[in-house]
Amino acid sequence: MKVNAYAVHEPKGKLQPYSYELGQIGPEDVDIKVNYCGVCHSDLSMMNNEWGMTEYPLVPGHEVVGEIIAIGSAVKNLKVGQTVGMGWFSESCMSCSHCMGGDHNMCDNAEGTIVGRHGGFADHVRGHWSWAIPIPETMDPSKAGPLFCGGATVFNPIVIAGVQPTDSVGVIGIGGLGHLALKFLKAWGCEVIAFSSNPDKKEEILAMGATKVINSRDPKAFESVKGKLKLILNTTNVSLDWDAYLSALTKKGKLHTVGAVLEPMEIPAFSLIAGDKSVGGSTVGSPELTKKMLNFCARHEIYPIVEQFPMESVNQAIQHLKDGKARFRIVLKN
Repeated sequence: MKVNAYAVHEPKGKLQPYSYELGQIGPEDVDIKVNYCGVCHSDLSMMNNEWGMTEYPLVPGHEVVGEIIAIGSAVKNLKVGQTVGMGWFSESCMSCSHCMGGDHNMCDNAEGTIVGRHGGFADHVRGHWSWAIPIPETMDPSKAGPLFCGGATVFNPIVIAGVQPTDSVGVIGIGGLGHLALKFLKAWGCEVIAFSSNPDKKEEILAMGATKVINSRDPKAFESVKGKLKLILNTTNVSLDWDAYLSALTKKGKLHTVGAVLEPMEIPAFSLIAGDKSVGGSTVGSPELTKKMLNFCARHEIYPIVEQFPMESVNQAIQHLKDGKARFRIVLKN
């Protein structure tokens, strides 16, 4: 099958029309007609080879929502015509200890949707049936794409940390990831403390679910939450005063990063030892956790705040993201 897509051919290059052949469908593969595809900052990082693993030409796009148009002979639990989504992963081995234990996202041989293959800035994309997740019937598919990467990324830590509705939780950075974290945690029942460097966004952040907004540029503001937060979720990709955030944790609290901070994180040992605190991170969730997240979103009517661009305006959408103007996720429409 011929796929019409948009590809970048070099770091910092523009996306250009690009066609390629998918070849014969495999027995466990599904072909998806792409109706919508989210634009994630990870797409931009891959386009510019910031993580050193990009292969050019690259077709970005890993927040796909569309219709199954073909299935392989061994595909399970899916059928032609279903609306599904596919996120950062497009395949895992289904036989290693991680996959067999339900942690498919930790598979050592997992295939990234835009790592060594082409993604969803296209009219069609292919993936393994296990990572083609059905969309709940009540969900708006035009807003669902960012849930498959951004949504799963911030939902997973809530489950990992065993967050309870009575807990107080912090979120650093209220952007594409952070605003979804606020929505999830509000529906979870938590007191949600937002750390933001932009005081002008306070009312908007409160409207998205925050109980309180802390100016992250004001060290004195941290005093009001000292020792109170069970979990602090970092969604930024910049170096911060990590010790200040560790001081805001309860004993046995956790600082959890999902933001790809490129510099080493300076973590004072005694700040961990004194309160039995920990620092961790995580990727997107497994297929099963992604299904639970989607059902949670459908039940509570949680969607990302999105701006929509036509697929042919993909370069305009990427520039919008580069300029920091996205409010708060971008979705391309075919």
